[in-house]
Amino acid sequence: MADTTAFAASGEDVITRTIQLEEDAVPQELTASKLLEYYDIDRTAKEIVSGDYKRIALQFPDELLKDSVPIYRALKSRIGDSRELYVLADTSYGSCCVDEVAAQHVSADAMVHYGHACMSQTSRLPVIYVFGKRDLNIPDCVERLFKSLHNSSNPDPHAIVLRHDVTYAHHASALLEELKATLPPTTRLLYSPLPSMTFPASHNITEPETESPPSSLDGRGRHEDNVAVDTPSENCAIFYIGGESLGLTNLLVTHASWEVHSYDPRTQTARVESSRTNKMLMRRYAVMQKARDADVFGILVGTLGVASYLPLISHLRTILKRAHKKSYTISVGKLNPAKLANFLEIECFVLVACPENSMIEAKDFLRPIVTPYELEVALQAEQSWSGRYVLDFDKLLAEHRQRPDGTSSSVLSYHEQENEDIDQPVFSLVTGKYRHAKRYGAESQSDIVGEVDSSAMVLRNQNNVVATLADSAAGEFLQTRTFRGLETRIGEDAPSLLEQGRSGIARGYQDDHRQ
Repeated sequence: MADTTAFAASGEDVITRTIQLEEDAVPQELTASKLLEYYDIDRTAKEIVSGDYKRIALQFPDELLKDSVPIYRALKSRIGDSRELYVLADTSYGSCCVDEVAAQHVSADAMVHYGHACMSQTSRLPVIYVFGKRDLNIPDCVERLFKSLHNSSNPDPHAIVLRHDVTYAHHASALLEELKATLPPTTRLLYSPLPSMTFPASHNITEPETESPPSSLDGRGRHEDNVAVDTPSENCAIFYIGGESLGLTNLLVTHASWEVHSYDPRTQTARVESSRTNKMLMRRYAVMQKARDADVFGILVGTLGVASYLPLISHLRTILKRAHKKSYTISVGKLNPAKLANFLEIECFVLVACPENSMIEAKDFLRPIVTPYELEVALQAEQSWSGRYVLDFDKLLAEHRQRPDGTSSSVLSYHEQENEDIDQPVFSLVTGKYRHAKRYGAESQSDIVGEVDSSAMVLRNQNNVVATLADSAAGEFLQTRTFRGLETRIGEDAPSLLEQGRSGIARGYQDDHRQ
C-alpha cells in the first residue's frame, strides 16, 4: 500500500510535529543557578534599573523560547512591579536583528536581545545583549589554530585579528592572554570587545570606551578592508572561533585577501577557509552578471531596525533611476520562493538587510537576489571587479556622499556613458548573446513626436481611471500575459447560491481522501 502520510486528512500532525533545531544551538537543561549565570540575569536587571526603563521587550529566537518563562520570572523578581516585561517570540525578519517594530507594539523603551546577534546599529531603542555562554577549550583552541597557521602559505603574519561568535565573548580575556603568550613579540594581536549594551544612532549618551588594541573590526561586528592603517592587508591573518555560520561567511567574503583560520569548538578542529572564499566569490560574481542583464528591480526591505536602512533604500532608487532601470520597493517579511514568485515582472531583487542576512543563495528562487554593493558593481560601466566586498550600510552611504554630484564613487552606469546610442545592444555574459536593454524614465522617439499607442493604456480602477504604460513595468508585463485574472462582470451576472466550503488546513483538507 502506498504511503499516505503526505496526504493525511487530519492537520494535527502539522501542529504537533517536532521542529528539528541545529545541533548545539540550544543549551542543555539548566538548573536555576546555572540559568542565572548563563543568561546574565543579574547584569540585565542592573542595566534595566540603572537606565530607569519602564517597559522592556525580551526578544528570543525560536531555540531559546523554552527558557523565556524562567528568565521572565527571574528578571521580574529583581526589577520590581513598577516595570513591565514583554516576551517577543516570532520576529519580523531575522532573529539575529533587533526587532524594534515588534517592540514598538508594546511601546517599549528598551530591549533585551537573547542569543546570536548580528550587532547591527539600531535606530530607535537601546539594547541589552545577552549572548549566552558556550564552553570553549582554550588551550586546545590556541594549539590547533597555530598549527593551522604554521601549515599555511603565510605562517608568519605581521598581525593577527581575533574574531569569534558572540556566544564565546565571555572567553575573550582568557583567550587573548593565551594567544599573547604564544605569539612572537613581532606579531601584533588585534581585537575589539563586543559591547554588552548599545544605544541608537541618535542617542546623546556616549558609550564608555574600552581599552583595546586598534582595530577596524569594531565591536558592532562591522567589516572593514584594513585591520590597521600601518598593517599591510596581504600579511594579516584572522583567527575565528565558532562553527560554520552566516557570520563566518560574511567574514570570508569581506576579507577575501586574508587567510582566515577557523576553530569549531564543537568538533575541536581548525582549518583554513581560503578555498571556500574563492567558491563563494565566484558564485556572487555570477549573480552580479545576472543583475547586469536585468531591467526591472525589486528592492526587498529585509530589516526595519538597522540604522541607515531608509537612506540606503533611497540611494538604491536613485542609482537605478539614473541607470534607466525600473524599481519597486517591497516588504514581504521573511523571504521564501513562493512569496517572491508572485512578482514575475521583476527580473532581479536587491535585499536590504543586516550583513548576516544579506547574501542569499537563491538556488530555489525564481529570480536572482543581490546585495546593495553587488548592484553597484553590476551597474559599473566596465565589467570588472577586484573582489572587494562591502556589506555595511554606513560604508556604502559614505562612499556615495564622497562625490559632490551625489552619485556613487564606484558606480557609473553603462547606460550613462557620453554619446551613447540607445539602440546599441549590450553583450550578456550570462547568455553569451547581445540584448537590447529597456530604458525606463528616458525620452523615446514616440515621446518626442507626441505619439501614444492606444493599446498602452490600463484600467486602474472601477471609476474608469486610465494610465499610460510609459514607465510601468508591471503594466507592460500584464499586457503580455495570456491570463490577466478573473473578469469583473459587475451587474451582468446574477448572484449565485452560497456553498459549504472545505474545512481543515491547507496541508490536508478533511474531504481529501487521496491514497
